[in-house]
Amino acid sequence: MKLDSKYFDRIRVRRKGERPAEPSTPECQWDGCSKPGVHRAPVGRDAEGQYFLFCFEHAREYNKGYNYFSGLSDGEIARYQKEALTGHRPTWKMGVNRSAESGPNHSTAKSGSASSHARMRDPHGFFNGPRPNRPARARKVKSLESKAFDTLGLAANATSAEIKTRYKSLVKKHHPDANGGDRGSEDRFRAVIQAYQLLKQSGFC
Repeated sequence: MKLDSKYFDRIRVRRKGERPAEPSTPECQWDGCSKPGVHRAPVGRDAEGQYFLFCFEHAREYNKGYNYFSGLSDGEIARYQKEALTGHRPTWKMGVNRSAESGPNHSTAKSGSASSHARMRDPHGFFNGPRPNRPARARKVKSLESKAFDTLGLAANATSAEIKTRYKSLVKKHHPDANGGDRGSEDRFRAVIQAYQLLKQSGFC
């Protein structure tokens, strides 16, 4: 390497016997303690970001009696907790524009109420125009529900009134008192009741 090279100027050689400076550890700030203070403890309210340096034993002792709200009344503590919800940033009431408060659409009524729709301007008739008649979507019947309809002898599109009428007639027909204890009629009676309960729970009647 040439002595006048630019790379030669960047070489740094440490002198013999020179040792890197060891980082100094502060002492514990507890009165009468000379141990290393390597544990931080908060100073307190109105001194955020400031810490005491204690050893392990004194940091634990300090934290036992630490109370961030010391010296505050219950009302002040409640106010602090309420302001903490917004990060202690100032807030304003919604609708500070006074001209908006007296506008025609300003109301305390719930959204979607008849009064709000009456005041809403609709020059193109999107909301007040005639609504197209859409066919009702047929409900998909599950396998157990289809079986319950078959038990009652009804089609899957039977109305609630038809289901109730058929249920009453079948219960009256297959009731044990009306059949003299017939075993087959008793089993049919239980199947009709179970089918009706299933359709009722499913919202068909």
